[in-house]
Amino acid sequence: MTVKVMKFGGTSLGSCERIKAAARIVAEEARKGASLAVVVSAMGKTTEGLLVLAGEVSCSGDRRELDQLLASGEQQSAALFSLALKDMGLKARSYTGAQAGIRAEGMSMEGRISAIDPVAVKEGFERGECAIVAGFQGQGERGETLTLGRGGSDLTAVALAAALGADDCLIYTDVDGVFSADPNKVPGARLIDCLSYEECLEMAVLGAKVLQARSVEMAARYSVPVTVLSSFNRGGGTKVQEQCVREDLVVRAVVPDRGVAKVAVLGVPDVPGIAARLFSGLADRGINVEMIIQSTMRGQVNDIAFLVKKGLLGEAIDACREVAREIDAQGVNFDVEVGRVSIVGAGMANHVDVPGKMFSVLAREGINLDMIASSSVSITCVVALDRLDDAALALHRAFIEEGAGR
Repeated sequence: MTVKVMKFGGTSLGSCERIKAAARIVAEEARKGASLAVVVSAMGKTTEGLLVLAGEVSCSGDRRELDQLLASGEQQSAALFSLALKDMGLKARSYTGAQAGIRAEGMSMEGRISAIDPVAVKEGFERGECAIVAGFQGQGERGETLTLGRGGSDLTAVALAAALGADDCLIYTDVDGVFSADPNKVPGARLIDCLSYEECLEMAVLGAKVLQARSVEMAARYSVPVTVLSSFNRGGGTKVQEQCVREDLVVRAVVPDRGVAKVAVLGVPDVPGIAARLFSGLADRGINVEMIIQSTMRGQVNDIAFLVKKGLLGEAIDACREVAREIDAQGVNFDVEVGRVSIVGAGMANHVDVPGKMFSVLAREGINLDMIASSSVSITCVVALDRLDDAALALHRAFIEEGAGR
């Protein structure tokens, strides 16, 4: 029997009417004879609302208690979704992450899936039930609830699809699929019909909002076929799979990211082990860093600069200042008025003209480059935040609208 996992995000479940609309999509699939596991996010802005409530009753920010609170949003959606399906004449049962056999480990609010044993879900399939699973959560080693970080419902869906050996993992959102740029900011943005795991992961890491990066990584690891679809409009969609056969496009997407800040540790002594101390100190606080640049040595010292998410900037500065004092560095500075813009496409490394063209396009727009980094599938530039949209528009026009991807 065909097994499918379907995931609905918060915007697709933003009201009772939207839940009913999503349930109709599921009912249509169920009547084709497929066994369905449906992963749901919290309704609309429920998670944000719960965080506001927590802040109104306490200043402690106790992460363990926040996990218990936030997980309730997805559990509410699962129960409501199950009730909607039953009202349509289908058999359905809601599950918490723990009841669905999802085990997690790690820090509160940043849990990582350690195992899935979906025995209860499979037993439900045998009874002809649709399984409605609360996303974003799993059961920790001591029986406590751990949430899986922002976008964790995507991760739940892909992991469950892998554990069930599902034929498809369908991610329903409020857009028609993955676009070559944000269609709200770039009028010429185009729907991408197919992306490789590598391209999709790079886009997610660099700030594209459609899929959580960890979910794409897991899909690639277990060869889970993923399709991104709209719950509002039928048709369209983007398939994410191992390879997409094509030779026409080099640059597939332009990804701007406003959510980063630059941190620089100045005058770092040029001796072995210093970088290890700096980045170990950041890792100990759970701070992920990106785009690390070390300057050329000047007078036996270097400057080390990197990007962090803006929400982690305060903790990053504290960690860097602590290490700077220990290693006798000259100081720490930061800049929040920056953004990064990236071009992404598999095979880019084989086209030597791409970097020069990117830099020329930005130069013609009078956009200065603060930092540059590249991988086999992307080139990223850090620019002034007030020029980020200009950079994205110019690059999309040059590489995708006018240049046929070249």
